[in-house]
Amino acid sequence: MSDLSLIRSYAGNRLRLADSIRQVQADILPSKAELFLHQLAGLFAAKKIRRREIGRLNSHILKEAEGIRHFTSDEWPALLLQAIDDLKQQPHHFPALARVLACVGVATEYILGYFPHPVQFFGIYVLLSGSLAQMQTGEGKTLVAALTAIIVAASGAYVHVLSTNDYLAERDETEMRSLFAFFGLTSAAISSDTAPELRREAYRQNICYVSAKEIVFDYLKDKLPENGVEHTRLHYIRQLQKDMVRQEIVEPIIPALHFCIVDEADSILIDEARTPLVISRETNSLVEPELLQWAIRVAGSLKEGVHFTINQVRRDVVLNIGILQYSLPLPAEVRSVWQNMSWQRLIIRQALSALYLYRKNEHYIIRDGKIQIVDESTGRLMPDRSWEQGLHQLIEIKEGLSLSQERETLAKMTFQRFFRQYLLLSGLTGTATEVARELWAVYDLRVCDIPPNKPNRRTYFPIRCFGSLQQKWEAIAQDALSKAAKGQPVLIGTRSVEASDCVARQLNWHVKNGSEIDFVVLNARQDCHEAEIIAQAGRSGRITVATNIAGRGTDIKLEHASKQAGGLHVILTEHHESARIDRQLIGRCGRQGDVGTVQIIVSFEEELLRHHQPLLCSIGKHIRFKQLAALWMGVTVKLAQYAAQRHHYRIRMQTLKQDRELSKQIGFAGKVH
Repeated sequence: MSDLSLIRSYAGNRLRLADSIRQVQADILPSKAELFLHQLAGLFAAKKIRRREIGRLNSHILKEAEGIRHFTSDEWPALLLQAIDDLKQQPHHFPALARVLACVGVATEYILGYFPHPVQFFGIYVLLSGSLAQMQTGEGKTLVAALTAIIVAASGAYVHVLSTNDYLAERDETEMRSLFAFFGLTSAAISSDTAPELRREAYRQNICYVSAKEIVFDYLKDKLPENGVEHTRLHYIRQLQKDMVRQEIVEPIIPALHFCIVDEADSILIDEARTPLVISRETNSLVEPELLQWAIRVAGSLKEGVHFTINQVRRDVVLNIGILQYSLPLPAEVRSVWQNMSWQRLIIRQALSALYLYRKNEHYIIRDGKIQIVDESTGRLMPDRSWEQGLHQLIEIKEGLSLSQERETLAKMTFQRFFRQYLLLSGLTGTATEVARELWAVYDLRVCDIPPNKPNRRTYFPIRCFGSLQQKWEAIAQDALSKAAKGQPVLIGTRSVEASDCVARQLNWHVKNGSEIDFVVLNARQDCHEAEIIAQAGRSGRITVATNIAGRGTDIKLEHASKQAGGLHVILTEHHESARIDRQLIGRCGRQGDVGTVQIIVSFEEELLRHHQPLLCSIGKHIRFKQLAALWMGVTVKLAQYAAQRHHYRIRMQTLKQDRELSKQIGFAGKVH
C-alpha cells in the first residue's frame, strides 16, 4: 500500500485532488484571477540560494552523521525510516531534515566511498520541496537524484527518475543500484528495447529510471482502448460496484504517478515540449504512391522565389497563387478526391518541404535502407518515429528508398499535460534561469540556483570567427591538433552529423599528410558505441568529434596526465538556437574543480545566424579586424538566439493552449463489448 504523506507534506496546496485517483491535476483549469496571480508570481520564479543557508543545513547534517556512525550499518535503514516519520510532521524543519540526509549520507560513504558535499545535500532538499535545482555541471546531480529517490521511495511512494535518453537512464541506475539495495529498495531501468512485460515489472519497482519519451509513450499505451485500461474516473466508479468481475480489470503499465525527478529538466520540459508525442499504427495510405511520385516531380520543377517561398525560421513553404497551372497532369491511378486543387496544393507543399526543409545527415540519416529521424536537441536517433501526412514517404522517394506504410494516430500527449499529472514534480539541470518564468507558469516549478561546491577553474580563450565555413573547419582542426599535441584531450562539439563529418574529413586530411592523430567520431551513426567512446574521451591527446550526444549528462573522466596537461579542451564549432545548449557543451570541461579550456570557433555562414540575422551576418563577413569581428559575432549570436527562442516559446505556448482546450473534454476509453 502506498504512503504519500511525505510528498503530500511537501506539495502543500499544489496537491488539489485526492491521492487515490491516479491522474488529474492537469485537468484542472485555473480561473482568470488564479492565472493572473500565478503569472505574477512568475516574476520571482528564480531564487538564488545563499552559501550561508547551505552551511546552516550542512552543520546540522554533520552533527547528526556523527551520531549515526555510532550505530552499525545494519541499523541505518531502520534509522532512515524513523527519521522519515519525523520529517513528515515537520518537512521544512532543518534538524528533522538533517537526520534523514545524514542517514543517506553515511550510507553513501559506506557503499560508494565518499560523503556527499554540502551543495548535494541542499540539492536533495530542493528536490524534496518540489522545485528545480540549478546546479553547475560536474556537481554530482546523479547522486542528488538517487539520494532523493531513496528518501521518497522509503517513505512509500513510487519514484520515477527521468533522463533525456536510454544511455543515461541505464548508466545512472546501474551506478546507484547497490545504494538502493542497501536500504532494501528495488530499482530498474527502461530502454526502448525493454519488452512489454519487463516494462510493467520495472514500473512496479520502488525506483524506476526511464527516458521521458519512453514513459510518456507507456502512459499513452495505458490509454489505448485495446489495452482494456479504462479512463481513470470510470475505473474507480466501477470499482464501487459489488458485482464487478475482478478478472476483467487490466492493470496499467504505469501503476501510479507519484513523485518525479526530471534530470536535465530544461531540455525535457522546455526544448522537447514543442511537439506532442504520438502513438500510431500502420494503416493503408490515403495517398497513393503514384501521387507521391507525381508530387516530387512537380516540386522538383518549381523554382524558389518564382513559384513558392520558404520561411526557414518557421520551417514553412508558401505556394504562390496559380501554381497548379505549372504542374504535371495527375496520374490516372489516383482517386478522384485529388482532383480538388486544395488537396493538390497540400501534397505539393509537403513535397517541397521534403526537398528543401529536411536534409540528410542533419534531420535524418539512412540506416539499413530506412529513414531514421535524428533528434535535433540531443543528436540521437528516434527509432520507430516517422513524420505525418505523407512527409516521411516523400522523403523516402527523394532518397530513392522503398516506401514504408503510412501511420494513423491512436493517442497523443504533450509533455506539458503529462508532467502536470504527477502529485509532486521536481527537476535538476545546470541551465534553467533563462526559462524560470515558463517553468513556473507551466509546471509550478520554482528554480533554485545553487552555487558550486568548488570554484570554477575553466579558462576561456578569445572567440575566433571567420567569413567562410571552410576557413572555420581548417582552424578547428589546427586548434585541436595543437592542444592534443600538448597532451590535452579534446572534445569538438558539432550540431549535426554532417558537421561532424566535415571535421572528420579535415582531420583525415592531416592524417594523410603524415600527422599522427588519435581521433574518433561520435554521432547518430555510432550511437551504439557511445559508452565505449565516452570512456576513452578523457585520454591524453585524444580528439573526440561529437554531436549533442556528448552534451547533457555526459561525464568525461580525465586521466592524471590529462589533468596535468590542462584538462579537457572543448571546441564549440556552431552556436545552437538556445544558449543553454551551448553552455551544456562547455560544461563538459572544468567539472568538480578540475582545470579545462574552452575555444569558440565559428563562422558568419552558420545557419542560425543566416536565418535569424541575415543583415548582421552579411556585414560581419567583411569585418577584417579580429577583435571587432568577435564583438560583432557576439551581438549577432545573442540576437539570433533571442529570436529563435521567442519563436519556440510561441510554439510551446500554442501547444499549451491547445492542451488546455483538450483537457476540457472528458473522454472515456474502454473495451467495446
